Amino acid sequence: MNPTGDLTVALPTDREVVLTRVLDAPRDMVWAAHTDPAHLARWWGRGNPLDVEIDFRVGGRYRFVEHAPDGNSYAFRGEFREIAAPERIVQTFEFEGAPGHVAVETLVFTEQDGRTMVTGTTRFDTVAERDAMVGSGMEDGARQSYRALEEYLATLV
Repeated sequence: MNPTGDLTVALPTDREVVLTRVLDAPRDMVWAAHTDPAHLARWWGRGNPLDVEIDFRVGGRYRFVEHAPDGNSYAFRGEFREIAAPERIVQTFEFEGAPGHVAVETLVFTEQDGRTMVTGTTRFDTVAERDAMVGSGMEDGARQSYRALEEYLATLV
């Protein structure tokens, strides 16, 4: 397992983005941070205020609304397709600002020596959709969210 630290971003195919981050926390804690609305509200929106609606079950849906410092709100939604606690989540992901562009996200949680690697693979329908997401600032947003998660997890240990 790689050391804890910054987010790694890879583009393994022309329709995928893979984000990898190692966190200094056990897998059960990282899983809870990704599935419990009280935890999600503390980190997912880069530390900005976040409204969280989540029905965490296969077929259940989620919706997050981030309230940014610039006064704008950004909403994201999806549906849970597979859940294998505490190892894997497959869900759809759609930014409401670009409706109709739905990606499929697979999150895998791997623990070793009390640290957890989260690997998120997002698959897009087209090359253009993947490139639009990469060009949107997604990497910066994900990096900020995972930093906020790391800081939040440190308060729980």
